[in-house]
Amino acid sequence: MTTTPSAVVVVTGTEVLGGWVSDRNGPWLAQRLGAIGVRHLSTVVVGDRPGDLVLALEQARDRGVQLIVTSGGLGPTEDDLTAAVVAEFQGRPLALDEALEGRIWTIIERLSRRWPGVDPDALRAANRKQALVPDGADVLEPVGTAPGLVVPPPDGRPGPTVLVLPGPPRELQPMWEAAVERPSLRAAIAGAEVLDERLTRMFGIPEATLAQTMIRAREQGIAVDDLEITTCAHRGELEVVTRARPSLVPDAEAFERFLDAEHPGTVFSTDGREIEQVVGDALRERGWTVATAESCTGGLVAARLTEHGGSSAFALGGVVAYANEVKEAALGVPAALLAEHGAVSGPVAEAMARGARERLGADVAVATTGIAGPGGGTEEKPVGTVFVSIAGPDGATLTRRYRVPGERRDVRERTVTGALHLLRRALAGERDDA
Repeated sequence: MTTTPSAVVVVTGTEVLGGWVSDRNGPWLAQRLGAIGVRHLSTVVVGDRPGDLVLALEQARDRGVQLIVTSGGLGPTEDDLTAAVVAEFQGRPLALDEALEGRIWTIIERLSRRWPGVDPDALRAANRKQALVPDGADVLEPVGTAPGLVVPPPDGRPGPTVLVLPGPPRELQPMWEAAVERPSLRAAIAGAEVLDERLTRMFGIPEATLAQTMIRAREQGIAVDDLEITTCAHRGELEVVTRARPSLVPDAEAFERFLDAEHPGTVFSTDGREIEQVVGDALRERGWTVATAESCTGGLVAARLTEHGGSSAFALGGVVAYANEVKEAALGVPAALLAEHGAVSGPVAEAMARGARERLGADVAVATTGIAGPGGGTEEKPVGTVFVSIAGPDGATLTRRYRVPGERRDVRERTVTGALHLLRRALAGERDDA
């Protein structure tokens, strides 16, 4: 029986360890390892101290993994020591690769033209360390200025292969794609099966509900125990990722269909699209344009609608109207309406949506108003009270009141998600007077 190869990710950088920079590489690499059939055991974050990196490498080796992936520590400065530490760990001495050094200098020389007055000799000397390569390592060409490395254990010695990647995601991600094609890396993960991966996005369902769904799926004969199924609540939505070996693809397909049948109306994407893409595609299909009017979300709805390329085909613009005076002047919300119902109310949300639609000349508009906190709540309208309204042609509206849990950031983010889903429903024909 073939053993599934396993891996540990080691993220380096005191700035990541201290929380000044968020780790984007660990989660990204975890997903990519799973997609190629490698079992990801853990991600470890260490600072720029060589001893800490050595300890992380030794602990990964002692777990019996076939692959260790590091990110960061490949720059020209004194604290960039990953290549040297990995070379010593693998028992492979460093040596200058002169041809590689020349290729790196070609890149740096071009970039140095942006920095007048920099001594080119000093700059080249400082970056020479990036061309120090462990004996027997497979060099991955730089995407920025730092090369990557595939460093196997010495011949005849058991142990993991170490894949050394740069820290910046814009460099790491394309280098990973090049690395997985190298025979040196494929040899380390021999036996890995490329998994079928499916992502189902749902809205309007609590994560806990899926526990019973799994039980019912099992009763229907779907091999859920043999599938790798993970769920994640994200921005008010639920993401269900299903990975399956080739022989279990029919079960993965059956589980995807079962989710939709068990929870009708909650599945909005099975092809990887996010809600803003689903909404954008619906607007394009109708040939409609959209405008936004935002109070508590401060422009975040407009930002999500324009997150992806091609949004200029449907997004006209928006108004951030925090103050009542701006709601009146920019959106035409009547002062009497504000006085009677308050800024955080259904009637005001509807007036904001209608005003944005009329004044920006859009086919449909979405408006948000609410109390994001931490203060400002009342007994009648506690923190997290939000109203969202969609205004469409012929005076049609779709307005909802939400009670959004969490801190200010959570309230704003989840309100945006709710607004986009309400817009999706309006584009499907739902309206308050139907």
